[in-house]
Amino acid sequence: MTQAKPMITAFFDEATFTVTYVIADPDTKKCAVIDTVLDYDANLGRTRTDSADRVIASIKHQGLTIAWLIETHVHADHLSAAPYIQKQLGGTIAISDQITHIQDMFGDLFGVEDSFARNGSQFDHLLTPNEELKIGNLSMTALHTPGHTPACMSFVIGDACFVGDTLFMPDYGTARCDFPGGNASTLYESMEQILSLPDETRLFMCHDYAPGGREYRWQTTVAESKASNIHLVGKTKAEFINMRTARDAQLSAPHLLLPSVQVNMRAGRMPPTENNGIAYIKIPVNQLGT
Repeated sequence: MTQAKPMITAFFDEATFTVTYVIADPDTKKCAVIDTVLDYDANLGRTRTDSADRVIASIKHQGLTIAWLIETHVHADHLSAAPYIQKQLGGTIAISDQITHIQDMFGDLFGVEDSFARNGSQFDHLLTPNEELKIGNLSMTALHTPGHTPACMSFVIGDACFVGDTLFMPDYGTARCDFPGGNASTLYESMEQILSLPDETRLFMCHDYAPGGREYRWQTTVAESKASNIHLVGKTKAEFINMRTARDAQLSAPHLLLPSVQVNMRAGRMPPTENNGIAYIKIPVNQLGT
């Protein structure tokens, strides 16, 4: 029996250039939410829930019930709103089982408290490669697509694939690989996996940056990516690795790198409060970059 076509609703957060997706089964009204955003003012250390509230309002309007709150990876450019949305509407927070590598690397960097578990237990469910997730009567496959980070996953449901930060729109290229645990060779292999899907497969990006001032877009196809991705067309694997490595060496760190990773490796929760009742984001001095 052919499964129904999922309903897909996208929410673009221009402040972080992030796209959140709600993927719903039209028959059962169950849904999954991928890559939520908690608004964060780094200058003041304050959070807001405007972006998440828009997602919540849409889910309620459509009469949906959340089955999954999925992170494609530990984001370095925005904070996750998964716990906030879960508190309002329920759902299981999930990420790759490779999250433990991220927690090990960044747990040391940020000098986390002794009670911080590095086994992924902050998340409700750890996804294994090729695991099938049920969204009502729909089935979605979790693909392990590392390279940008060790814990990156892409999600295939019907003719749609949600690629996280593995690929971008063809006129922007591919993900950076210079974060701890990133690897350009591994990324190339992950992209080959995605681009081996049928040509008509729709690819949904986690971000868009509107190069050249064009309108924001976050949907392409396998065929379009193979034909025109500026980082891949006409390049061997070795040429891609050289290009990606040289390009990454010129990139600045994401604006919200330090707060994002600290929060997102905790499944979107803030570090525990100190004796004064305040939670703090740490800034490791002279530890990153050159």
